[in-house]
Amino acid sequence: MSVDTEQGIDHQASAEAALTDLSAGEKAWSALSLLDRAELLDRVRALTGANAADWVAAAAKIKRLGPHSALLGEEWMSGPYAFATGLGAAAQTLRALAAGRSPVADAAFGTAAGRTTVRVLPSSPYDSLLLGGFSADVWLQPGADATQAKAAAGLAQLDPTVTGGIGVVLGAGNISSIAPLDVIYELLAHNRVVALKLNPLTDPLLPVLERILEPLISLGAIRILTGGADIGEYLVSHDAVAHVHMTGSANTHDAIVWGTGEEAERRRASGEPRLTKPITSELGGVSPAIVVPGRWSTADLRYQAEHIATQRLHNGGYNCVAAQVVIVSADWDQKQEFLDALRDAFASAPARVCYYPGSDARVGSARSAYPTSEPLGTAGERLLVTGLSLDDDEDILHTEYFGPVLGVLELPGTGAEFLTTATDAANNHFLGTLGINVIAHPASIAGLGAAFESMIADLRYGTIAVNAWTGVGFLTAAATWGAFPGHTIDDVQSGTGVVHNAFLLADTERTVVRGPFRPAPRSILHREWSISPKPPWFVTNRTAATTGRLLADFASAPSPRKLPAIFASALRG
Repeated sequence: MSVDTEQGIDHQASAEAALTDLSAGEKAWSALSLLDRAELLDRVRALTGANAADWVAAAAKIKRLGPHSALLGEEWMSGPYAFATGLGAAAQTLRALAAGRSPVADAAFGTAAGRTTVRVLPSSPYDSLLLGGFSADVWLQPGADATQAKAAAGLAQLDPTVTGGIGVVLGAGNISSIAPLDVIYELLAHNRVVALKLNPLTDPLLPVLERILEPLISLGAIRILTGGADIGEYLVSHDAVAHVHMTGSANTHDAIVWGTGEEAERRRASGEPRLTKPITSELGGVSPAIVVPGRWSTADLRYQAEHIATQRLHNGGYNCVAAQVVIVSADWDQKQEFLDALRDAFASAPARVCYYPGSDARVGSARSAYPTSEPLGTAGERLLVTGLSLDDDEDILHTEYFGPVLGVLELPGTGAEFLTTATDAANNHFLGTLGINVIAHPASIAGLGAAFESMIADLRYGTIAVNAWTGVGFLTAAATWGAFPGHTIDDVQSGTGVVHNAFLLADTERTVVRGPFRPAPRSILHREWSISPKPPWFVTNRTAATTGRLLADFASAPSPRKLPAIFASALRG
């Protein structure tokens, strides 16, 4: 029996009671109309706004951020803002289905590399204003067309009376919106009621999440549990549970599916996993950032170096899609200028506490693997690793350090030759397929033409961001989020299945995000549109906390009256 002696909680008894409640809650959920469900999501969204400050305060305590830190913007945007935007888009989908319309009836469809694409950003006039210059398209799997996509959009909500039993969601410990977003996806995409087991690191969020999710908790559609790995094990192995979804490491996934030690070896050899029910997962990996050589100004070099530093250091580097290795052309005549700017940006980004458990050990293992690496930051807590080669068995290409470690891999060639070499490296030498970033000057993209678009099609990643960070895909409610299709429990890498996907699209393959190469106001001179001089998710944005708070408030209750304050804060960033 698992008992928290300090809190006096019998976690196993709580888990058993939760599963009993959910069995009854499944019937209540199945009886709700689509409009009733949309109204429940609206209530949860309003409660997100009402409790957003407490949500961010709890996250700040976990991450040891001061009350006046600009880095609190990360918590506003990746917490209540992300959840509220997801709820709003999901409620819109339910209302469309209730009216007998496809959620993507009015979406812009296109084609890319023989696949049908669906524009999911912008999907409203507000998107065009708040994320101007950014776009996102979901690519469907080969063979799926627009007619099929419109008919299949809605997934389990196409017949809401047919429920999928009880699902267990094992929550993430790094980004605070992951767990509640995954819960909503289980409820809608699969029509399952959910037992959410929080990662122990995020237990301080329990009171806030209980208040926000109260309408769904009262119905019996959700139960939130705490406790250690033994409670997670109790839940996933329980006969009442039909499905498991987890966010975490591949090691944790494999321990759940196969066991550990000799048991795991024996089960793998016999092909008999210990977990016999279906499992989906989001497990991270080693994310590359490809820098396409071109003719860049000094301002371009500085801005894109800062961009990549953000891709690595957002949330301290504890992101499943944090860029870990930058791929550059060894023959680029501006290579050294760029690497000097990257070193400066990586070293001078705001200092922060390395809060995530095991961070020092993981950075230490990188330091041991690369004794000539360069310690950077105020206390040398960041590590820059250069001199990498595909000819060596590079640890940094197949070990997710999940911390402030950044590598640089130089590959030969320029133009289309470099694209081919970089694509091969990203597809065949890196662990995982969750996300990849591509930075390229607009003139280079135009000059490369079909070769550049072929590279995007050939990259086997679940989210591809061109002149943007894949984190924008995470924040886009209707974008899919997950590994590239094809992994199995035998070789899980970045996981299986997708989440978010607020329009409930079927047969998805990837999301492609595109953004402006230059920030405002330089972008205007080059006929690009950009939301601000510095996007609010940049770690160096001085007004990120204020902008993030305003964005979260807007997402919880959109109103045109709130836009001027957001724009003013963003311009001061």
